[in-house]
Amino acid sequence: MARCIFCRTNIEKGTGKIFVMKDGRTIDFCSNKCEKNMIKLGKKNTELKWITKKSEKEKKEELIEELEESSKEEEKPKPKGKEK
Repeated sequence: MARCIFCRTNIEKGTGKIFVMKDGRTIDFCSNKCEKNMIKLGKKNTELKWITKKSEKEKKEELIEELEESSKEEEKPKPKGKEK
Protein backbone atom coordinates (compact mmCIF):
# COMPACT_ATOMS: atom_id res chain seq x y z
CA MET A 1 0.00 0.00 0.00
CA ALA A 2 1.40 3.38 -0.99
CA ARG A 3 1.64 6.42 1.26
CA CYS A 4 1.05 10.03 0.29
CA ILE A 5 4.41 11.79 0.30
CA PHE A 6 2.84 15.05 1.52
CA CYS A 7 0.40 14.11 4.30
CA ARG A 8 1.66 10.54 4.90
CA THR A 9 -1.74 8.84 4.80
CA ASN A 10 -2.22 5.38 3.32
CA ILE A 11 -3.61 5.36 -0.21
CA GLU A 12 -6.12 2.67 -1.10
CA LYS A 13 -5.75 0.74 -4.33
CA GLY A 14 -7.33 2.48 -7.29
CA THR A 15 -7.24 5.94 -5.72
CA GLY A 16 -4.76 8.80 -5.60
CA LYS A 17 -2.32 10.13 -8.16
CA ILE A 18 1.21 9.24 -9.21
CA PHE A 19 3.44 12.12 -10.28
CA VAL A 20 6.57 11.27 -12.29
CA MET A 21 9.50 13.65 -11.83
CA LYS A 22 11.89 14.58 -14.65
CA ASP A 23 14.54 12.23 -13.28
CA GLY A 24 12.12 9.26 -13.28
CA ARG A 25 11.22 9.17 -9.58
CA THR A 26 7.56 8.66 -8.77
CA ILE A 27 5.66 10.52 -6.07
CA ASP A 28 2.32 9.31 -4.71
CA PHE A 29 -0.41 11.74 -3.68
CA CYS A 30 -3.72 10.91 -2.01
CA SER A 31 -5.59 13.95 -3.38
CA ASN A 32 -5.40 17.03 -5.56
CA LYS A 33 -5.06 19.08 -2.38
CA CYS A 34 -1.75 17.42 -1.51
CA GLU A 35 -0.46 17.61 -5.08
CA LYS A 36 -1.25 21.31 -5.48
CA ASN A 37 0.24 22.26 -2.12
CA MET A 38 3.52 20.46 -2.82
CA ILE A 39 4.07 20.82 -6.57
CA LYS A 40 2.32 24.03 -7.60
CA LEU A 41 2.47 26.09 -4.40
CA GLY A 42 5.76 24.70 -3.08
CA LYS A 43 4.57 24.43 0.51
CA LYS A 44 6.15 22.21 3.14
CA ASN A 45 3.95 19.76 4.98
CA THR A 46 5.15 20.95 8.40
CA GLU A 47 3.74 24.44 7.78
CA LEU A 48 0.11 23.40 7.32
CA LYS A 49 -2.29 22.97 10.25
CA TRP A 50 -4.48 20.32 8.61
CA ILE A 51 -1.53 17.97 8.19
CA THR A 52 -0.20 18.36 11.72
CA LYS A 53 -3.68 17.72 13.14
CA LYS A 54 -4.02 14.63 10.96
CA SER A 55 -0.64 13.27 12.03
CA GLU A 56 -1.42 13.85 15.74
CA LYS A 57 -4.69 11.95 15.32
CA GLU A 58 -2.92 9.05 13.57
CA LYS A 59 -0.30 8.85 16.35
CA LYS A 60 -3.04 8.62 18.98
CA GLU A 61 -4.82 5.87 17.01
CA GLU A 62 -1.56 3.89 16.67
CA LEU A 63 -0.91 4.14 20.42
CA ILE A 64 -4.42 2.91 21.20
CA GLU A 65 -3.99 -0.05 18.83
CA GLU A 66 -0.64 -0.96 20.40
CA LEU A 67 -2.11 -0.79 23.91
CA GLU A 68 -5.05 -3.00 22.88
CA GLU A 69 -2.69 -5.57 21.34
CA SER A 70 -0.44 -5.64 24.39
CA SER A 71 -3.41 -6.06 26.74
CA LYS A 72 -4.69 -8.99 24.64
CA GLU A 73 -1.29 -10.68 24.89
CA GLU A 74 -1.26 -10.30 28.68
CA GLU A 75 -4.77 -11.76 29.04
CA LYS A 76 -3.93 -15.00 27.20
CA PRO A 77 -3.67 -17.89 29.66
CA LYS A 78 -0.36 -19.71 29.72
CA PRO A 79 -0.52 -23.35 28.64
CA LYS A 80 -0.17 -25.79 31.48
CA GLY A 81 2.68 -28.20 30.91
CA LYS A 82 3.97 -31.15 32.81
CA GLU A 83 5.98 -30.09 35.81
CA LYS A 84 9.07 -32.09 36.73
